[in-house]
Amino acid sequence: MPFTPTTFAQLVQPIDRRRFDAIVERHDGDAYVKSFLSWDHLMALIYAQLSGLDSLRALAAGWKAHANCLYHLGCEDGCEELPRSTLSDANERRPVEVFAEVFDMIVKCIDRTTRCGAEEFIRLIDSTPIPLGKLFKWAKWNGRIRGMKAHIVYDPKGDAPQVLAITDANVNDAQIGRTMALEPDRTYVFDKGYCHYGWWTKIHQIGAFFVTRPKDNMGLRVTKVRALEETAGDGFTVLADEEVKLSSKGDSKLPIPLRRIRVLRHEGGKKLSILTNDITRSAVEIAKLYKLRWQIELLFRWLKQHLKIRKFLGRNENAIKLQIFAAMIAYALLRLAALTHKVKIDILRFTDLAREFLFARRHIGAIQVPPPVHPNGKRDRSCPNQLAFVYA
Repeated sequence: MPFTPTTFAQLVQPIDRRRFDAIVERHDGDAYVKSFLSWDHLMALIYAQLSGLDSLRALAAGWKAHANCLYHLGCEDGCEELPRSTLSDANERRPVEVFAEVFDMIVKCIDRTTRCGAEEFIRLIDSTPIPLGKLFKWAKWNGRIRGMKAHIVYDPKGDAPQVLAITDANVNDAQIGRTMALEPDRTYVFDKGYCHYGWWTKIHQIGAFFVTRPKDNMGLRVTKVRALEETAGDGFTVLADEEVKLSSKGDSKLPIPLRRIRVLRHEGGKKLSILTNDITRSAVEIAKLYKLRWQIELLFRWLKQHLKIRKFLGRNENAIKLQIFAAMIAYALLRLAALTHKVKIDILRFTDLAREFLFARRHIGAIQVPPPVHPNGKRDRSCPNQLAFVYA
């Protein structure tokens, strides 16, 4: 009978084990470790995310309960017994760079799967706070919360994050935006928290575009009013399309063309101003791009509701970063599996089914199809390619 791996084994299959071992060796991830290796640690944290576990005790018990399936995940012998102290020590000491490079590896696989040369590339940039309680005394306070912040570059076409950076809560968004690698022929969409004239100039100089909102105190003067060929959009109306420059002495700080597009939202009647260096697209297209930014807000909501980035398996900074990267790796693996196996159901339903059948031997492409049932009520386990004995 043909062998069918578990759903968990199929999900983690895109992680190249040779490249993973090279990453671990490069960062000394297994230095002074005898039994609980980096691969076992990665599998355990992904299992915790997919199973919805939020304590070391539950993780250790669940890991031991599925000991007979760990071999097919590539885990080492003897890792079935997972003491909480061992997992706690690994969360505190293992380099975060190991998990960060694994996340980057999976993201590149998604990018190759969804890439199409004829379509434009859009990247949404935003951050979300990760509140921590009073027990995390080392966490920084930014005036609203005590905790950390996850900065994400998101691909709306592939429905997957491209870049993840984790900082203290008091780190300014624009400071992290300046450190992100930029690519030409991209359109970067972000809110007014990423206001930095030098960064905007760099985006323009490499041949990319940005779409954002100006700050309330940004002085702008109109140099030209552009004609509106179309004003109606999906849920909004374009009021004006203007070419602008920074007022007073600001011209030398931002020597690039700027457009300001004023729109009126139908829901609530709120007026918005959108700023961009794109001169060729229509005003309605620019407004649609900024409206697309809502997708990354939906991603943050989905991650916080369906993965474990609110309760943590440790109280030190390293453990929290490892768990956040494990959550993003789990999400990226789900997206990649859905794309590779052409799963037709939405990501929420697919996640629920993957959690339900995590250690069941079912093909991911047919995870929503119930198994065949024999007429007498028992499942037919025979293989059509195998000979059967019958009475003459």
